[in-house]
Amino acid sequence: MIAPADVFVFAALGFVAAFVQTLTGFAFGLLLMAAVALTGLMPLPEAAIVVSLLTLANAVMVLAKGWRDIAVKPLLFSLAGALPMVSAGYGLLALLAASSLSVLRLILGVAIIMSSLQLILRPLPLVLRSGGFSFMFFGGLGGLMGGLFSTAGPPLVFQFYRQPLPHPVVRETLVSIFAINSLFRLGLVAVHGDWQNHALLWAAAGLPTVLLSTYLARRLAPSFSVWTLRLGAFVLLILSGVSLVAPVVFGLWSV
Repeated sequence: MIAPADVFVFAALGFVAAFVQTLTGFAFGLLLMAAVALTGLMPLPEAAIVVSLLTLANAVMVLAKGWRDIAVKPLLFSLAGALPMVSAGYGLLALLAASSLSVLRLILGVAIIMSSLQLILRPLPLVLRSGGFSFMFFGGLGGLMGGLFSTAGPPLVFQFYRQPLPHPVVRETLVSIFAINSLFRLGLVAVHGDWQNHALLWAAAGLPTVLLSTYLARRLAPSFSVWTLRLGAFVLLILSGVSLVAPVVFGLWSV
């Protein structure tokens, strides 16, 4: 049974993560996975399922009107590299969850720390759009992370934000890739019979605030700049990543 206080905490975390995701095009899974790992609300494999479900909900809201901005070719090339690696990442998650939770937390923490830098460090823009192989390569890296933690953002964000593309095109294309990755990952969960007991309950608890947050971020102009939002998210992520990594490193050092 899920405690009401835990439901409230998770709903609040989902609100913040969805708000940042809607305005920036990424960070939903990173913020939510980091928060879950630190609070211990649920096991990481179960959290990844919940993040996938809520990512789809966020994507439906974002793309309901923005789907026309999707860059089709970069989308398809990215997915060609991502989907096979989602399977690889999912298999790696199952292996680590069964053998070494400390290593799993360490990988997540390092990924969060590295990813947080993308919120404040913008890659140098390219004059010409990258070729298909480049999108496949970064799509594959994102797919691996998506399979592990349902957080495919960091490599894809680096790739897309340096392209000579308008911000709405980058945002909508990224959201589309994340949604398709999440749908594919959920298919893997179903095929392998790995549905967790409370995953749907957690998703249902977070859904109202995720939808509300997405709506507000799309409809209402924030009272602060996107840069302020990115800086705040960076601080939250870097603290979360360090909090996950430090105990593991200390434990390994003491062995």
